[in-house]
Amino acid sequence: MEVESNYKEYKTESREFSGKKKKIFIGRNILDGEILKEDFVVKQSKLIILITFLFVLFISNRYSCLKKLTEIDRLKTELKDIKYENLVISTQLTTNSRQSQIESLIEEKGLNLSGSKTPAYEIRK
Repeated sequence: MEVESNYKEYKTESREFSGKKKKIFIGRNILDGEILKEDFVVKQSKLIILITFLFVLFISNRYSCLKKLTEIDRLKTELKDIKYENLVISTQLTTNSRQSQIESLIEEKGLNLSGSKTPAYEIRK
């Protein structure tokens, strides 16, 4: 404790003795904590807090955008799979709904049904 106070006294005496402030190594100011006492930091503290807040906001916004982009990619691949599945089901339905296919299914099941002998006709008004 005493050594620390002697060091601070020596530091202030050497500044006063020279008549002007010497350029002090920035790393030592940061480590000592004296940078927080300087006028520039005190005057600009609101700006520093604002910049820090905006920086955190920017990071969180970027993270949420990346999360949404991955969700969009996942949904695109899911949509593509569903479209292919829809195409397959539609093709099967078209194939199974043909008259010849229906007749062959009726014969396989052994049902006593037959197709119409008269062609269909349209009634117009």
